[in-house]
Amino acid sequence: MARICKVLSASRHAQLSPRDDHHILAELSEIARLALPIVLTQIGQVAMMVTDLAFIGRTGTDALAAAALASRIYLLGFAFGLGLLAAIQPMAAQAFGANNLSLVRRSVRMGFWEAALLSLPITLLALQGQSILLAIGQTPDTARLAQEYLLGLAWGVPPALCFAVLRSFMGAVSRPEPVLWTTLAAAPINALLVYLLMYGKLGLPRLGLFGAGLATSLVNSGMLLAGVYLVTRRLPFRAYYVLANLWRFEWPLMQQLIVIGIPISIGAMMAYGASSLAALLAGRISASALAAHQVAVQAAVVLFMLSYGIGTATCVRVANAVGRNDGPGIKQAGLVGMLLGMVVAAILTFAIVAARFQIAPLFLGRSSGDADATTGLVAKLLLAGATCYITEAVATIATGALCGLKDTTVPPLLGCVAYWLVGISLGYVLSTSIGLGAVGIWIGLSIGASLYSALLALRFWLLANRSAC
Repeated sequence: MARICKVLSASRHAQLSPRDDHHILAELSEIARLALPIVLTQIGQVAMMVTDLAFIGRTGTDALAAAALASRIYLLGFAFGLGLLAAIQPMAAQAFGANNLSLVRRSVRMGFWEAALLSLPITLLALQGQSILLAIGQTPDTARLAQEYLLGLAWGVPPALCFAVLRSFMGAVSRPEPVLWTTLAAAPINALLVYLLMYGKLGLPRLGLFGAGLATSLVNSGMLLAGVYLVTRRLPFRAYYVLANLWRFEWPLMQQLIVIGIPISIGAMMAYGASSLAALLAGRISASALAAHQVAVQAAVVLFMLSYGIGTATCVRVANAVGRNDGPGIKQAGLVGMLLGMVVAAILTFAIVAARFQIAPLFLGRSSGDADATTGLVAKLLLAGATCYITEAVATIATGALCGLKDTTVPPLLGCVAYWLVGISLGYVLSTSIGLGAVGIWIGLSIGASLYSALLALRFWLLANRSAC
């Protein structure tokens, strides 16, 4: 027991040591230290979806287009669940800072309850993907292929959400590294399983798109088992007993999670919804336009995951400053996080634009008759979205900073204005009335993301100044 207490004390000290001089480089170091494993974890998770699409794309443009629509439906429901579960991290982090280990454990326990309750509707949404796609005007063949992929993905929803709870817990106690190693180990296993199940290798049945989705679900289950092992067997996690008394339901604590989480979830759904609607608009143009749109999204999604990791770290740092009533520290943590995200996104955006003609062949098989045309369109979309990548990074990190202040209600309202009233509407006009096609959609998204990031950064500045007074 003495060893456990010593480990917990050292962990809290590393997380919460205040910086009296408020040195910018010191704050940058703290955010980067916490963000790096989170960022790498996100990249590893994205790698599994990219692997699916890379294997699927080699079977033809139609299959890739169907997988694009399927992933939009899956991510829309999954984003809603992750948004609600996102409330666990700031609550657990504040409890960790206050040395209230009981509240840490109870927050995680109610997170598991949330994950279990959310799994059913999200899974049912995926299982009804074909009906949804037909209802919104997609072709029967595309809807059928998308449903095959969704049937495989759907069964991975419960373990993926439960693993997200454990990931939030480990991040809240400033120990995100084990999640990183688990995810990095899972990525190559996922690639192997997708290859074996999709193409029927080593005597296994050829399952096509269903096999690709099933492989990812199996890997999600394995990651959850690894997470359970870590929190029950390894220090410092086992000292929290987060799996103790899982049957106990605390409605007041659940209400707090819901109040904080619902606006986050709505904001995430608006962002994913805007992206999904953009995919649907591209699908109405042509299958080639939809395939190009999806490739461009997957090429840029690494940037979004980077900003998510930095935003999560910024949320923790801002929350720590709030807990110790450090007004200048609140402002510094948020602004340094946004600056770091902007610089990283700008560097990687330049690399993507420079390699824009080499990216599409990674996803498109040479057997596709229109592969050259799709490759050219992908290059145009990556160029048109360059501004979007940078401003989206700032918006994501600013959202994390505001979450650290427990300001989760206003950002979704700003997102509604920026993404839907401006971005999507403008993209629709540019793609149809003006005749710019898929390029017009991306121009609209870029303008919406720029407006959103400016509004969020301004709000954080105002709230941080108020806290500093």
